[in-house]
Amino acid sequence: MEREKQELLTLAKVWDEAMVKNDPAEIGGFMADEWVIIGSDGITSKSAFLKWISSGMVSHNRMDVDELIINVYGDTGIVVGRGISAGTFEGQNFSLYEWSTNIFIRTHGVWLCVLTMLTPANNKRNDIQFPGGTISF
Repeated sequence: MEREKQELLTLAKVWDEAMVKNDPAEIGGFMADEWVIIGSDGITSKSAFLKWISSGMVSHNRMDVDELIINVYGDTGIVVGRGISAGTFEGQNFSLYEWSTNIFIRTHGVWLCVLTMLTPANNKRNDIQFPGGTISF
């Protein structure tokens, strides 16, 4: 399982780098065909998201992660990260501190993301201790 966690850690870092390059073909290579992203404005398909990048409607210049949690369940990997996503959307600058939950499925040895969900994050970290571990929010 540690090998799979390391694979997903590397994948997450390289995907963030691709996002900052704003290369739709490279970005799309991390996503399954059925990938969607869920944010406060609703659900966006892979094709729509990549079209936004191709057209310049959305452009990233920063993808930083300050906390990362990775779990693997067989051929399913869940990568939860907190950090800053910044760039421009329709010509307006944005900088968002957010949680990103990515669900990956491994098929024929290849990890592809099937879902990304974004949630605004607070700048203050809170930890709750319980017998099974710690929850941070």
